[in-house]
Amino acid sequence: MMTESAAVVVAHPDDEVLACGGTIAKLAARGVPVHVLILATGLAARGAPDKAALETLRGHASRAITGVLGCASVSFADFPDNRMDSVPLLDVVKRVEEFLGETGADTVFTHHPGDVNIDHGVTAHATLTATRPLPGSPIRRVWAGEVISSSEWGFPERRFVPNAWVDISDTLDAKIAAMDAYIGELRDFPHPRSLEALKALGLLRGSEIGVAAAEAFQILRQIER
Repeated sequence: MMTESAAVVVAHPDDEVLACGGTIAKLAARGVPVHVLILATGLAARGAPDKAALETLRGHASRAITGVLGCASVSFADFPDNRMDSVPLLDVVKRVEEFLGETGADTVFTHHPGDVNIDHGVTAHATLTATRPLPGSPIRRVWAGEVISSSEWGFPERRFVPNAWVDISDTLDAKIAAMDAYIGELRDFPHPRSLEALKALGLLRGSEIGVAAAEAFQILRQIER
């Protein structure tokens, strides 16, 4: 992928690892600045998050994103977890636009709009709106990643169907290590959010294109000039 700067817009802490951790680690290793925006708190659905719990989760996210994957930055918004449909879409779009304007990214990764998680759908809609190809926009690519335990559970007619793959044979271990940094988010196998299932998905996607490991994407918009 030829890109000078990339941005990742996701709903929750750890979504960035699940959707495209290997890809962004690969870009970062090449010297491409990758910036991540996490829109929702990631805790409110389990009850009102206290300040200490939120700071702990964001500390895990920062360690995974900048420490393990090598991203240039991570930013956090405070939209309500699993209730982003209660927020005016324009508010989310404005926050995404602000973030993208700061990064100057030409490639954007986000959620698949058909994911069963409501926050993923809102994030995808807001990102696609914020990246509309207006005159002067640097954005050339908007790709949707798959988040295991959400993308595969959507309605059949809107389920994630990939049409692009990235070889992450050299960065699958970094993706696994980044997910392992999210203490409290992992589950035991055979839950899809286990390290074993995440690795298995990477191997499966790799087998689809004849490499050891890969991540799959759906191209939402791509402009070649």
